[in-house]
Amino acid sequence: MRFFAFNKLLIRYMITWLTLIIKRLGNVLTTVLTSQEKARIDAQIQAHQHMPGALLPVLHAIQNDLGYVPEEAYPQIAHALALSVAEVHGVVTFYHHFRRHPVGKHVLQICRAESCQAMGAEQLESHIKSTLGIDYHQTTADGAITLEPVYCLGNCACSPAVLMDEELYGRVDSQKIAEIIHEARAAS
Repeated sequence: MRFFAFNKLLIRYMITWLTLIIKRLGNVLTTVLTSQEKARIDAQIQAHQHMPGALLPVLHAIQNDLGYVPEEAYPQIAHALALSVAEVHGVVTFYHHFRRHPVGKHVLQICRAESCQAMGAEQLESHIKSTLGIDYHQTTADGAITLEPVYCLGNCACSPAVLMDEELYGRVDSQKIAEIIHEARAAS
């Protein structure tokens, strides 16, 4: 009898938890996707949904296409993959690689690993933040650059390191980062 009472309590707890997640997602889902964005998301889902473990490939494809995974797309992804919206949300929020909001034309990532920290990344980080006038996970007012932390770029021998879009830079100082930022803004 205790076993059934425990299971009943556990089920109630799970239902309450899922209800809270769905309510939270309902509050977050306020932005409306354009028909073009919906079509692009649908195309990525169609291209990847039959792969084993399709959720990660679908999420990566959407982010590669749009620059982020819109929370508004969670129900569409969940339906196509026979998952719950909570499962999609859980995967997107678990992996730091996935962005849930649009980013600037360029993404600047600063390595926060121990080697880079030991070689002056904290001072570089402060300099970059003051130069751009933004903090992590923010985009400059002109929409040119989004700043993100990253935990190891694998360039430890050339610390401190940054990644601008897909280009890795090592031994970065205030002069080198000024050049990198200038080039990115000129290309925008």
